Amino acid sequence: MKKRKLVQALMPVMMIAMIVLLAGCGTQPMVLDPKGPVGAEQRDLIMISTVLCAIILVPVLALTAWIVWRYRDKEGNRASYKPNWAHSTTLEVVWWAIPIIIIATLAVVTIRYTHALEPSKPLKSDKTPITVQVTSLDWKWLFTYPEQGIATVNYLQIPEDTPIKFELTSDAPMNSFWVPQLGGQIYTMSGMAMTLYLQADEIGHYFGTGANFSGEHFADMTFDVNATSKQDFDAFVAKTKKVPNKLTMESYEALAKPGKSGVQYFSAIPDGLFEKIVTKYTNGQSIHSGHGAAAENAKETPKSSGSEKNGKMDHQMDHSQMKTTK
Repeated sequence: MKKRKLVQALMPVMMIAMIVLLAGCGTQPMVLDPKGPVGAEQRDLIMISTVLCAIILVPVLALTAWIVWRYRDKEGNRASYKPNWAHSTTLEVVWWAIPIIIIATLAVVTIRYTHALEPSKPLKSDKTPITVQVTSLDWKWLFTYPEQGIATVNYLQIPEDTPIKFELTSDAPMNSFWVPQLGGQIYTMSGMAMTLYLQADEIGHYFGTGANFSGEHFADMTFDVNATSKQDFDAFVAKTKKVPNKLTMESYEALAKPGKSGVQYFSAIPDGLFEKIVTKYTNGQSIHSGHGAAAENAKETPKSSGSEKNGKMDHQMDHSQMKTTK
């Protein structure tokens, strides 16, 4: 009996010790180490919400533990016994007023940040956004740069301090595009064109992934994001344009088949490839749009050069050779 009581008494201490030890097992979560304006605001919302919730949760949990300990069934317990006690106006005001105030504050904060973080809302910048069209496949990511006329697979290079307008769709099961240090995830869905603005405030390499279960190799749907200077980005575009491998409709159909893929580069893309991917699922209906992406995107997207049909999909460039100096 004494051993059992000792174990029960040590349980809270053991739980606290486990939490402290586990807290030191890894580095800071990526979502709490943002490298862009969207990620920074999302981190602020997480921190504010956590603090507001902690104002309620911490005292409640502490009082629960104290009450269990103070009024436990024990011989000689000196806790006051008031069988006729039923009401305290002061306590009622405290435990109703504080949560109401906190919930109201949390509602205002959430509404403000939800409006500010609308995915299709352009970011304030004196630089012209660069458009990158994203297509999720089984089990790989295709990135096309319609303004530059190039494409990559499982590799994304962007200039620092420049808004990136992502247009997203899927030619496979629904997935979720996510670069944790730049901003929150957004779904890619067949027959729909979504819009997401992100920006990297500093040069660096960032982790990108598919955040939605999509089959056997969903865990391999990761991609590198390389934020470089504008000069290095232009050098990357120029070098990619010299790659002998060109993306055609035939080679795209081969790429879209289920299977894993390494990093690939294409010096040309078919005209209107992204729009064709979106509309192939509409069955003659108007294009579904989400978060600001509409059918006019098909008209406004600059046409890329190159519709050559002699490219081979099995040609890949060494990823390390494509990276430019920071």
